[in-house]
Amino acid sequence: MNSIDRKNETPEEFDEVVDFLYKHLGSIQENDTAGYHETTSSDLTLYEWWVTPHRLYGLPFHEFMMNANAKRGTVFGAEGESAPTRLDLSNLHIQKYGDTAIASYTMLVSTAGSNGVKTASHNESRVMVKINGKWMVVHVHKSPSYAAPHIDPGA
Repeated sequence: MNSIDRKNETPEEFDEVVDFLYKHLGSIQENDTAGYHETTSSDLTLYEWWVTPHRLYGLPFHEFMMNANAKRGTVFGAEGESAPTRLDLSNLHIQKYGDTAIASYTMLVSTAGSNGVKTASHNESRVMVKINGKWMVVHVHKSPSYAAPHIDPGA
């Protein structure tokens, strides 16, 4: 179920944030570097847990990844296979505070390949700020969506 902290904003203001988020994520899924640049701040910071345990800066990281994926005919989350994909945001939650919005969700990327449908998932937060009247993603933090190694599910 999706939820939104409405505070004093109108539903239209929240729809604007959600529409922007899907536009931004769509640019990544479609390997659209121009759309990615339109929706992402040049001083972007990221934590990509499967890439490195360190913070990444700027747009070149994703731009390189999107260009490489476009050449292979694949998209983020479906690495290694050129096949139809689907993007879903499970448990989307939006918090909006004036010109700042935070989206948190579990990203699901499903790929329909020759061996059936495979789904990759991770938890994600994106911080968006309205700059000069335009929403921009300024920070992304991703984490695994599986049980942490220090947790014993059998205990």
